[in-house]
Amino acid sequence: MTGNEACSEGALIAGVRFFAGYPITPSSEIAEELAAALPRLGGKFIQMEDEIGAMGAVIGASLAGAKAMTATSGPGFSLKQENIGYACMAEIPCVIVNVQRGGPSTGLPTLPQQSDVMQARWGTHGDHPIIVLCPSSVRETLDLTVRAFNLTEKYRIPVILLLDEIVGHISEKVTLPDPSEIEIYDRPAPTARPEEYLPYRYTDDDIPEMATFGTGYRFHVTGLCHDETGFPTNDSAQIDKGLRRLNRKVERYRDDIVEVERLELDDAEVVLFAYGSTARSARRAMNLARDKGIRAGLMRPRTLWPFPDRELRELGPQVRSVVVPELNLGQMAHEVEWALAGRAEVTHINRIDGEPISPTTILEAIQEVVQSWT
Repeated sequence: MTGNEACSEGALIAGVRFFAGYPITPSSEIAEELAAALPRLGGKFIQMEDEIGAMGAVIGASLAGAKAMTATSGPGFSLKQENIGYACMAEIPCVIVNVQRGGPSTGLPTLPQQSDVMQARWGTHGDHPIIVLCPSSVRETLDLTVRAFNLTEKYRIPVILLLDEIVGHISEKVTLPDPSEIEIYDRPAPTARPEEYLPYRYTDDDIPEMATFGTGYRFHVTGLCHDETGFPTNDSAQIDKGLRRLNRKVERYRDDIVEVERLELDDAEVVLFAYGSTARSARRAMNLARDKGIRAGLMRPRTLWPFPDRELRELGPQVRSVVVPELNLGQMAHEVEWALAGRAEVTHINRIDGEPISPTTILEAIQEVVQSWT
């Protein structure tokens, strides 16, 4: 199956029962698959009039108790940002899939880039919590789609699944997991009675209980700063307390959220930091470099945000250089440089013409870096 088909399969395994979206290359297959599958499972599929409406419908469905998602690409992702911010402020679980293509604007509808990395973190305004996952294979797309739903339901933080066109459209042989062996997290029902329920109550774990509309619980939902009741407030103490709790969730549960694959790092002198489809080329380049006697390793983040800065800082003292190949002009490389703070030299490999970065290109960069040491 393709990555887009695996995303749809993972969503169904996770229990998605609502999809709202608008067709856009290269993500349309996700909508097509779910349009056929959801009605058979008692779920709902709605093709909305635009991307803004699609995100709004997902928010409404989640408030009504459904596991809900949408899928889009660059231009549609831009249009969704206002309502993504609303979901962040109101702490509404939802999954947004962005199958990246070339930009800016209409850009390259059928060709890949990885240029929405910063937008995924900071696309909506204000300090806000967000989780961004990034698969590099078809099977991993299925697995991380399930994980996206588990994380959003557990922490009440919107989760973005950031594919790129290559991962979305590549076709690979996949062994589907036994659904009974997959951990699925469903949001718990509130323990408070309806008359005692506070939708944004301050709790020891910073995660307020979420009631479902239509089950006897009546509460206010707004994108404005609000107190525990959900109603807007101009009380500066309440505003500060609420926004700090909102953002604290990401840092407090960071170690449960962040996942990184580490390959050949124990003795590595040069480390590749790569994600998405580019990590596939990086892995091959690492093996080629090892064949030539170069001690190369690979760090591949499955979670892009929160950024795995601690994991980078834990690289061994023998690491002299970090090479960051990516299909943009250095969005993740900037974060790598910040995290390393001069501990190792950082080399960029950037491509934005709609073509992938080959293992040979990465290997040549590795060799140039090693030669510069002498």
